[in-house]
Amino acid sequence: MTNINIPVSVLNLAPIRKGQNQKDAIDAMVDLAQTTEKMGYKRYWIAEHHNSPTLVSSATSILIKHTLEHTEKIRVGSGGVMLPNHSPLVVAEQFGTMATIYPNRLDLGLGRAPGTDMMTASALRRSNNDSVYTFPNDVNALLTYFGLMERQGYVKAYPGVDTNVPIYILGSSTDSAYLAAKLGLPYVFASHFAPRYMEEAISIYRKRFEPSKYLSSPYMMVCLNVIATDTDEEAKREITTMQQFFLNVVRGSQNPLQPPVENMDELWNPHEKEMAQSMSSVTLLGSKDTIRKQLTSFQEKYNVDELMAVSYIYDQEKQKRSYEILKEVVDGK
Repeated sequence: MTNINIPVSVLNLAPIRKGQNQKDAIDAMVDLAQTTEKMGYKRYWIAEHHNSPTLVSSATSILIKHTLEHTEKIRVGSGGVMLPNHSPLVVAEQFGTMATIYPNRLDLGLGRAPGTDMMTASALRRSNNDSVYTFPNDVNALLTYFGLMERQGYVKAYPGVDTNVPIYILGSSTDSAYLAAKLGLPYVFASHFAPRYMEEAISIYRKRFEPSKYLSSPYMMVCLNVIATDTDEEAKREITTMQQFFLNVVRGSQNPLQPPVENMDELWNPHEKEMAQSMSSVTLLGSKDTIRKQLTSFQEKYNVDELMAVSYIYDQEKQKRSYEILKEVVDGK
């Protein structure tokens, strides 16, 4: 029998909505965390993006701390910390400090991309060599920094040692699937914007998984887009906000999150439409019954262990309703 009764979590890029400012976006991020915590969501992850005027998720660890402060039990983490931009020791100290203040509530998702354009990446970069290639070593360094005192070298993270902050490997291609499998760590695939290699990456991770002290069997999470509404018709309108978001990405334009529109074909040309739709092809869209059918067929094919949902919905109350519908679907309500 297909299991759709799985844990669900939230990814938030902390976008600025049209008509709002940066502080409003941070307040909305906290409000959504509090709401999804009450609904029973497992974790709430915040992304890392730089030099993007429409997203406020550049100082991810500060936003995580702010969210932990304003919630009680939901796990809060990074989706993810982009390691090329950071020294592993500094990450270990920041997350070790948060884990000390908020024990057993913190997750560290790690990505190997810089999360920005190349000029910004070089402004962030901690060295001139290409630290994308040092990703496996950086992950191992973090596992050590959070581990037992007797496993430490001369340089230690204080606080950090023995906090055992759980590490998740994020990926949008097949590269990280091999690494997550080799290290025996949970793996999270970014189907919400890069679905092309999802099937292959899931398969590689499961086939090559080596049990570790962190995990005895593969733990596969998939992040996807969810636009859940009370009717299928309403969903078709609400998705135009997400479509405009991806059109922004395709064009490299810098518009805040836009209200829905009646007709996307007035905004994009066929080539832009194709590109935007290929990036967002893994989307649950529609009413509760429709979402249930879509999720069931997704699980029949992939049988993932946890879903992480991102919902680009302009109206904050409708966004909350979308998360509520998804939770009801997995709870069998």
